Amino acid sequence: MKSEQRDKPANGSQHARKLDALTHANPAHVNDIADALVIKNEGLFFLCNPDGTVPGGEGHGVGLYYHDTRFLSTYILRLEGQQPDALFASGSEGFMGHIELSNPMLNRDPQKTIDRNQMGITWQRVVNAHRLALEDVLTFKNYSMEPMEFNFSLEFDADFKDIFLIRGMASPQGMGRADAPRWSDDILCFGYKGADKIDRSLFVHFSKTPAKKKQTCVHFNIKLPPQEKKEFLVFLHLAETPAGQDTTQEMQTTGSLRQAQEYQKTSQQQWAGGFLDVRCSSPLIQSIINRAIADLRMLRTVLREKTFFAAGVPWFVTLFGRDSLITSMQVLPYQPDIARDTLRLVASYQGKKINKITDEQPGRILHELRVDELTNIHELPYHPFYGTIDATLLFLIVLGRYIHWTADMDLFDELRPNIEAALQWIDQYGDCNQNGYIAYNSPVHGDGLINQGWKDSGNAIVNADGSLAEPPIALVEVQGYAFMAWGVIADLFRRRNETARAEQLEEKAQDLRERFNRDYWLDDQHFYALALQGKDLRPAKVISSNPGQALWTGIVDPDRAKPTVQRLLASDMFSGWGVRTLSSNERRYNPESYHLGSVWPHDNGFIVAGMRRYGFDEEALQVTQGLYDAASHFHNYRVPELFGGFPRAGFNIPVRYPVADHPQAWAAGSILHLLESLLGLCPDALAASLRICRPILPNFVDYLELHGLRVGSANVDLRFERTQDGQVQVSTLHLDGKLDIKIESDSPSADPHGK
Repeated sequence: MKSEQRDKPANGSQHARKLDALTHANPAHVNDIADALVIKNEGLFFLCNPDGTVPGGEGHGVGLYYHDTRFLSTYILRLEGQQPDALFASGSEGFMGHIELSNPMLNRDPQKTIDRNQMGITWQRVVNAHRLALEDVLTFKNYSMEPMEFNFSLEFDADFKDIFLIRGMASPQGMGRADAPRWSDDILCFGYKGADKIDRSLFVHFSKTPAKKKQTCVHFNIKLPPQEKKEFLVFLHLAETPAGQDTTQEMQTTGSLRQAQEYQKTSQQQWAGGFLDVRCSSPLIQSIINRAIADLRMLRTVLREKTFFAAGVPWFVTLFGRDSLITSMQVLPYQPDIARDTLRLVASYQGKKINKITDEQPGRILHELRVDELTNIHELPYHPFYGTIDATLLFLIVLGRYIHWTADMDLFDELRPNIEAALQWIDQYGDCNQNGYIAYNSPVHGDGLINQGWKDSGNAIVNADGSLAEPPIALVEVQGYAFMAWGVIADLFRRRNETARAEQLEEKAQDLRERFNRDYWLDDQHFYALALQGKDLRPAKVISSNPGQALWTGIVDPDRAKPTVQRLLASDMFSGWGVRTLSSNERRYNPESYHLGSVWPHDNGFIVAGMRRYGFDEEALQVTQGLYDAASHFHNYRVPELFGGFPRAGFNIPVRYPVADHPQAWAAGSILHLLESLLGLCPDALAASLRICRPILPNFVDYLELHGLRVGSANVDLRFERTQDGQVQVSTLHLDGKLDIKIESDSPSADPHGK
């Protein structure tokens, strides 16, 4: 389906800016955000320091964001000129944050001193996506036996900064300008005239009239009788309007204290639904699972009336082909509907033409969609950007897996043109050198490449001598994705009685498998190469985690599965918390790098699924135990995007990666993916069947229950319980609908597509 329509030739400066944005080794160059409180509701999200502040100045990544733009960049509470003491901060509700503060010693004058910790300050804040607002309720309570009188102030600023400027991945060339802050009665107004012809505004309202207004700071005087409290609402409303449109109506949009409190109550009730109910005997594992589900709820985002998982907060709150598809697949047993929406959504953006700036090609599934100012004025290529080698393959895999859980062949028929286009892209563009391997060409730029696999930082794909791999690059796991994609789509064609198409794809998959096990295997290492590189297909002979994902796909020869698993669990690869992205023996190893030695939970989730597929159950439990142990050390049991690859021995806790996204979609999804793998859930909804293959549980879990598991039109509650001899017994607690449940204690594959 090659298109003759082409965009104008790539502009040289545009191409250079694209390289600058895509070849960085880190996701962001800002101060540590690991302890930031994060709340999000659809596309609106807010980060603050644990004391509730947004500090202002340069170098920080906290604030109120919308459409890849930071609207609010400063928000500071002071009592008599001093910042309160932080006691507690939690964003466990996802859309709502709760902060507890206490007063420092306040010396307003010698007769009116307030001793430390006599006042409690509760900062309840909610992200209201419907009203595009941050709604803060500040409550001051006097715990002493004496009356209090004091002044508190709130300072604000809005920089309307593009997220790529915050991340240090672009320059402000050609951008718009900010208006001077102004007051309209008691409303503080910030404005920005974008170069993309969008005016961005932030309006700050207060439930009480300030005693004093000075520039962008407001002051209030409070008198508090003993044991009494007072509440204030701060309502921060943002707006985007076409350039030149009157913003008076937007400015007047406000809320009351009562409305804010009612919104909190109703939103809490709505927030809880939609996911499978998982119950576990281990309070620790239950807390980790609950946190993962809460994070996934937070990351739900709506675009074109379809729900998908945004990749992560704060850097990737947008639609990502790879991340959004993988996360929807990880949660298929727990919430299958989002996979359907995600498949339809990415299909709607499927490539139609050739564009060298955005890397669009006919049939290709997008990598990333942005709506920030730099993208809108085409300074950056994310409108959308298609530079990923694996999203098209994952689109086909997720479709197949979705149908195995739901029996929704209507979606297969609906997306048939997209499926055909994706299959043609694999043959025509994915196999860019027509040598039988899916690869990407990428220009070397400075110290990086534009890498297009999941390890997409500029320095991620390396050789044993430390040099960067040479394009074209055929990643090891990508060949596995292609093998799996052809297999699952062949299965769907066969279900539609299209036997010839099915056999054609199965032959392609088998041919790839044979060549893969010949060309990627390193005899001297007893392991698979990270990639084949250059036109002569030289192996990148480093030990990496990528072959673990190839295990998951089933492309690995069974005779080579054991040495592959053993190598992944050697001390240079397995840190004790998880499998590292790169061996600690390699020259490029750095435990605090993004992709060259860190530990990624989602990567380990695939590795565990691969180990289970080939029958390595104890090894799968070992990796799972490490990840659950790591999760127990993170704040609120939230698994971050990645963490340091330092060895567990000598480090009693996992070492944080300072600017990792948290929450992050496929990291949260990995917790649920691990459970699916251990329980051995293998659905075939089209046959009204559920195989449970060699179920296992970690040693510290006595039982685990799934309530409301959907397989096709059936709904089932299952209990997995450890017996005295260490086996796992499965019982059906409730079944609504027709479903044939088979327990297979000696099945060779815990994968529904295993051959």
